[in-house]
Amino acid sequence: MEREDEQKGQTMEAEAEVKEKKGFFSRLVKGLQKTSMQIGSGVESIFQRFSSLDQEFYEEIEEILVLADVGVHTSMSIVEELKKKVKEQKIKKPDECRELLMQSMVQQMDLGENSYLFEEKTSVLLLVGVNGVGKTTSTAKLAANLKAQGKKVLLAAADTFRAAATEQLSEWAKKTGVELIAHQEGSDPAAVIYDAVSAAKSRKTDVLLCDTAGRLHNKKNLMEELKKIDRIIQKEFPNAHQEVFVVVDGTTGQNALEQVRQFQEVTQLSGIILTKLDGTAKGGVAVAIQAELGVPVKYIGIGEKADDLQKFNAKEYVQALLQKVD
Repeated sequence: MEREDEQKGQTMEAEAEVKEKKGFFSRLVKGLQKTSMQIGSGVESIFQRFSSLDQEFYEEIEEILVLADVGVHTSMSIVEELKKKVKEQKIKKPDECRELLMQSMVQQMDLGENSYLFEEKTSVLLLVGVNGVGKTTSTAKLAANLKAQGKKVLLAAADTFRAAATEQLSEWAKKTGVELIAHQEGSDPAAVIYDAVSAAKSRKTDVLLCDTAGRLHNKKNLMEELKKIDRIIQKEFPNAHQEVFVVVDGTTGQNALEQVRQFQEVTQLSGIILTKLDGTAKGGVAVAIQAELGVPVKYIGIGEKADDLQKFNAKEYVQALLQKVD
């Protein structure tokens, strides 16, 4: 009887997880509708208009990808890979290319196993990003997600120079029931991290999430600040697994790509959180970021709720991009 109840419970959990994934995918498809109008509907139109796989056919696909902020270099690579697959599989008709195009796009984003090691170890995550990209909100949403997994999470409000950043994170902490370490506005961010690390150790925290500054207009100061924070973590919490995520706004397209590139110059990035994808016509930038910069998109955000931040799945993302919008 106990075994039956256990199996029933496991089945219900699995069904709930599938339902949640389907729900997020449908929201993702809806959020990327503007991009799909360019890519999905545009590609569908090409499939219908062309009867042969000539150079003009490939050029039009490339143009559609570029317009959706997939990037020139990445778009060219996708089309070249598509040509190669068409030749290998001896395909003659354009409408037989749908699956191959999706495969080519996913292949450009393949960075091997996109691990989430911080979930399995005692970890410190630093989140960086310029003002307005949703960095503080993403920090809080990630905390809520990890807490829902049964992790003991602690937040550190180390973006002390942005007006109301600490207040914003404090509100999220109350809403999600996650503890917060904070100092007064204008305090030394490294001092906040020092106290947060001490608290994380004494409270046996699984993941310490640090909302840090992102003042790209003064890279030297930012670099020094991050180095100082890193030294504190290395000295005070040497056994902790450490990662740095950069948060970028998906609606900014190629500008998001440039922001990631600039943050790569000041710190070693291990992942990207791509926000505000609901309603953008520039959703192709996720493809460009992974293909051109080699930094994995770890999470994507498509709304304001905590569960609107989810782990990134390249295949599902490309499927959403290629949805035909009537």
